[in-house]
Amino acid sequence: MMAWTDRHCRFFHRLLSQRTLLYTEMVTTGALTHGDVTRHLRFNREEHPAALQLGGSEPADLAHAAKLGQQWGYDEINLNCGCPSDRVQRGAFGACLMATPQLVADCVKAMVDVVDIPVTVKHRIGIDQEESYEFVRDFVGTVAEAGSGVFIVHARNAWLQGLSPKQNREVPPLRYELVWRLKQDFPNLVIVSNGGLKTNDDMAQQLTHVDGVMLGREAYYNPWLMSDWDARYHGEAERVLDRDAVELAMVDYMERAAAEDGCPWYAIARHMLGLRHGLRGARYWRQVWSDHKLKPLPPREVWKMAQAHVLAAEEAVPVVATL
Repeated sequence: MMAWTDRHCRFFHRLLSQRTLLYTEMVTTGALTHGDVTRHLRFNREEHPAALQLGGSEPADLAHAAKLGQQWGYDEINLNCGCPSDRVQRGAFGACLMATPQLVADCVKAMVDVVDIPVTVKHRIGIDQEESYEFVRDFVGTVAEAGSGVFIVHARNAWLQGLSPKQNREVPPLRYELVWRLKQDFPNLVIVSNGGLKTNDDMAQQLTHVDGVMLGREAYYNPWLMSDWDARYHGEAERVLDRDAVELAMVDYMERAAAEDGCPWYAIARHMLGLRHGLRGARYWRQVWSDHKLKPLPPREVWKMAQAHVLAAEEAVPVVATL
C-alpha cells in the first residue's frame, strides 16, 4: 500500500473505525537512516492504534528503525516479508526474505531486543513454485522462536519473476486452507488472514479459523465497509455514522493540515474518494474532489460544490416509462 496508507489516509479511516489497527505504508530502513525521519514517521495522535511497517533485511538497521518507531509512538512494528515488487527485491527485502527464514528471525530478534511493543511479520504462503505447506510452516516456526507472536499471512504465493505486483495480488491462487493450518499447528500464535477479502461474510468465514483478518485495497476503495467494525468485531456500542459528517470532518482536517504544514487539500482528498462508493451521484462527487481546476480554491468551497452534486442526486426523481 505504498503511497496509499499515508497519515492522511489513516486519519480518514480512523473516522470510520476507532478500534481497527491501521498500518503505515512500508517505510524502508534506508529512508529512516538516510532520509527525513519526520516526514516518514510523523502521524496524527488520532490514528492510534497504528503499526509501523518496515522494509529491510539488515538486523542492525531494522533495530534502529524499530527503536525510532517506538520513540515516535507507534503501537506495533511490522516487518514486511510479502511485497514482491522488483524494486523491493533489489533491496533484498520483502517477499524474497521468505527464502532465508533464519535471517528474518535474526531481524525480528534484533527488533524485539530494543523495543517494548509487539514485533509482527507480514508474509506470503510461499514464493515462486514452492507451494508446499511445510515451507510456510517452517518459516513461521523459525521466526516465531525469535520473538514474534503475530503473523499476517497473505494466502497467495509471491512469484518473484514474471508477474507484476498487481498480478501477484490476482494470479497466484488463494489457498486459505494453508493459513488455517498454521493456526492449527501454532495455536499459541496470532494468525491473521489476508488476501482477496472483500465483504463481512468473507471475514466472518476466516474468523472461524484464524484470529484476525487484514484488508488492503478493498478498505481503500470501499472504506464505508469499516463503518460498523467497532460494533461487529470489537464489541463496542453501535455508532451512527453519517457520510456527510465524515466528509465535513475531513474538510476540517484539510484546513488543519494546511495551517500546520501547508499540505494542499487535494493531497488529502484523494484518500476519501471511495466514501460514497456505490451511491447515486458518487461519480460526480468524485469528479469535484479530483478536479485539478479547483486546486486554488479552499477545501470548504470545494466541499460545497461536491455537496451540491450529492443533494442533486438525492433529490432526483426516477423516470418511469409507461406504454
